[in-house]
Amino acid sequence: MARKIQIINGPNLNLLGKREPDVYGSLDFDTFFTNLKRNFEGLDLHYFQSNVEGELINKIHEVGFDFDGIILNAGAYTHTSIAIHDAIGAIKAPVVEVHISNVYAREEFRHTSLITSKCKGLITGFGLEGYALALLWLINRPADKQV
Repeated sequence: MARKIQIINGPNLNLLGKREPDVYGSLDFDTFFTNLKRNFEGLDLHYFQSNVEGELINKIHEVGFDFDGIILNAGAYTHTSIAIHDAIGAIKAPVVEVHISNVYAREEFRHTSLITSKCKGLITGFGLEGYALALLWLINRPADKQV
């Protein structure tokens, strides 16, 4: 059975390819996701994006007990959402936090993450390839390994 992985993107990530291409690149996420699925054919990959905090939390709850992993780019909610922090802590699936830009090379307020402590790891600054790096960790991690 193929491993089920959910990618969850937060606010403004629906604008990838249009929004600040010097920071986020010029490729839209749908095109990237299509290529990612092609490169990781053996996985059951799912994608969800919302600009609404509660919808992100609902998705984490929905998949957090049945999926083999979650890749989460919470966008600006990374720096503000105790509720997303708590949602990650409430589920069984491992979560890898991903950011397209290097948040530590940007504004000071982006240097603080309220969710990292509940995630298995953090990948930041590698562009969209950060999602592929997170996938590699999730699929090479033994299913019963507690990190």
